[in-house]
Amino acid sequence: MDTSGRITKDGIRIYQDADFAGMRVAGRQVAEILDLCGPLVKPGVSTAEIDDFIREEVERRGLKSATIGYKGYQHASCISINHVVCHGIPGPKVLTEGDIANIDVTIIADGWYGDSSRMFVAGKPPRKAERLMEVTHEALMRGIAAVRPGNTFGDIGFAIQSYVEAQRMSVVRDFCGHGLGLVFHAPPNVLHYGRAGKGPVLEEGMFFTIEPMVNLGRPETKVLADDWTAVTRDKSLSAQYEHTLGVTADGCEIFTLSPGEKFFKTWE
Repeated sequence: MDTSGRITKDGIRIYQDADFAGMRVAGRQVAEILDLCGPLVKPGVSTAEIDDFIREEVERRGLKSATIGYKGYQHASCISINHVVCHGIPGPKVLTEGDIANIDVTIIADGWYGDSSRMFVAGKPPRKAERLMEVTHEALMRGIAAVRPGNTFGDIGFAIQSYVEAQRMSVVRDFCGHGLGLVFHAPPNVLHYGRAGKGPVLEEGMFFTIEPMVNLGRPETKVLADDWTAVTRDKSLSAQYEHTLGVTADGCEIFTLSPGEKFFKTWE
């Protein structure tokens, strides 16, 4: 594939073969940082303490945080607890037994963006929370399984939505995945719901995230007065998993796989 970085009619950049190397480095770095977070997530630890660790680890590795300074945000991670859907701001809140938390980190390595999030638990999760996390992870993997040239972004959304709703849970519609590479956010918007066969056609060389947010209750969300924190309107639990990937000739390559195989069931 030699695309010379062309842009599709839908505004989606097509990267070259050589660009995959940069994304592999960025993806592995963010995955390694998240691997290190597991032991920190426990009752009695504040989300600010976890964020301080992430900030220091990013600096220690000679990387740059993509979120510090982004639209005024001042933290190296988003940490979203229980009914917080996404963009939870780290602070003095202390984790308690059974809290579930999504930790979302984006770093820049030599200009390339690595973006990933996964679920953690302080102690042992309640069964309903564990089931929610299992369904959310499976939904992500079903979405990824739909990624190959010739399929559409609607196929990704349909794979996620149809599975989640069959489990009597709901897919958040107010937030979506996104293109990235040499920028943080770019086309396409990767919806986690949709109709099979609809939307832009997937092509080799596209880089984007898939990051479904799944609620135990209804899908509606609201953003709090801090203009960042999104919560479920009905206060039901929410979970999210996120990978960054690139479309290949016969499928896709996941850049943010956990080197320690800790991406899923970090609570075991």
